[in-house]
Amino acid sequence: MVEANNEKVIILDFGSQYTQLIARRVRENNVYSEIVSHKTTVAQIKKINPKGIILSGGPASVYVTNAPRCDEEMVKLGVPILGICYGMQLGCQMLGATVRPTATREFGRTACTINNKSNLFKSIDKDAAVWMSHGDQVVELPREFESLAFTRNCPYAAVKHKNKAFYGVQFHPEVTHTQHGNIIIRNFLYEICGCKGNWKMRSYIEKSVEDIRKQVGAGRVVCGLSGGVDSAVTAALIHKAIGNHLSCIFVDNGLLRDYEAEEVIKTFREHFTVDLHAIHAQDRFLDKLKGVLDPEKKRKIIGHEFINVFKEEAKKISGAHFLAQGTLYPDVIESIPAHGGPTVIIKSHHNVGGLPAELGFDLVEPLRFLFKDEVRKIGEELGLPEELVWRHPFPGPGLAIRIIGEITRPRLEILRNADKIVIEEIRKAGLYRSIAQCFAVLLPLSTVGVMGDERSYEHVIAIRAVETTDFMTADWCRIPHETLGVISNRIINEVKGVNRVVYDISTKPPSTIEWE
Repeated sequence: MVEANNEKVIILDFGSQYTQLIARRVRENNVYSEIVSHKTTVAQIKKINPKGIILSGGPASVYVTNAPRCDEEMVKLGVPILGICYGMQLGCQMLGATVRPTATREFGRTACTINNKSNLFKSIDKDAAVWMSHGDQVVELPREFESLAFTRNCPYAAVKHKNKAFYGVQFHPEVTHTQHGNIIIRNFLYEICGCKGNWKMRSYIEKSVEDIRKQVGAGRVVCGLSGGVDSAVTAALIHKAIGNHLSCIFVDNGLLRDYEAEEVIKTFREHFTVDLHAIHAQDRFLDKLKGVLDPEKKRKIIGHEFINVFKEEAKKISGAHFLAQGTLYPDVIESIPAHGGPTVIIKSHHNVGGLPAELGFDLVEPLRFLFKDEVRKIGEELGLPEELVWRHPFPGPGLAIRIIGEITRPRLEILRNADKIVIEEIRKAGLYRSIAQCFAVLLPLSTVGVMGDERSYEHVIAIRAVETTDFMTADWCRIPHETLGVISNRIINEVKGVNRVVYDISTKPPSTIEWE
């Protein structure tokens, strides 16, 4: 993706799980951002001509052999640089500072004192809570540096070079847990880099349409629909670009929620004037998943079988050479090392890690550099119906990764019925739009209970509900106890085979949003 104006900030990826969050925060402030490999040379950076450079965090230690490094000439370009966590340590080390392991590591929310406002901390209170995640830190600074902030265990929580436009923060301003983090990033963009902020979501749409036309030409694109906002926006963008050269294929894999297949077909036939192929392949998927317990195997089996079904149907569509997917930034960063960076793989997504080596199509992924909330903004810009734009995310592998253990038809039926009740009651309570994602999970155990005058030994349902804007970090929702009580009572009374309901109160990290 190329920016629609000349104002750009680049982010050098050193492997942080939060690298894409940095890009998102920059774009939130109406400045186009692009993530590039930490191996990008100074010559390449000059061609990009960025307004600013951000060095991401990363899991390595700057003082070990083979630690990821960037071109050291970069600090001589005169372009403002902000180093975050590992990026701060590396930038400081390149400018003569000493970095060592700390006696006391800092992880999580930490009290921080700003002792030198500078432009980076303009309009921010002296005392703030920041999100730390480090076992190394800068311990000695040359005279050319000045300290901007400190914590109890970190004397240089933020620094500035006196002669060069280098700033560093040991904490992570990109995560929502850092108080005033977005202001810090905004200050870097506007007060230090001199950005004007003229990049908007409309620019992304226009450029996406242009890129799709260039890539596809006179070819035909087939798009896999799931009924969710990602595939819907993908289809809408591609349709805007190439019109009736788009065909959509919806595969009912038997892992959808109650009545979802019918709703998907109805929605897309009412709101899209595209060639829609609905394939009912429940038996194929469930047969392949028989006896499979490992979540990664589930994902890959579903991903491979989806492509097989898709390819079979696509062969019937004349001139189909391109496959469109609603892959998002979080999918990419959690699945494979992005942009040549040393990012740790968290899990495989069916759109990314589960694809077979010989796909047979050229991929079209117009949302690959976006987060969920940005996709929704595009959906609204394109005029998609509200109920589609704000539908809670549903994973590509469907209920397969919400059933812990083996996938069977009886277990699918239990989970479908429980999940339907959860969504019904969340809607009744007026909470659906305020919750980012809410769903039921079927656990691989049974517990003792008393139903009537008899002892029961039946399944357990877990309820998961989170608050998040970017799906990279998330907090559990404080759903009113009365609502949880109604949900639990209905599931136990209406779903045959369940005698216990529990509520998940873990955050991401350390947990993921989905259970598998």
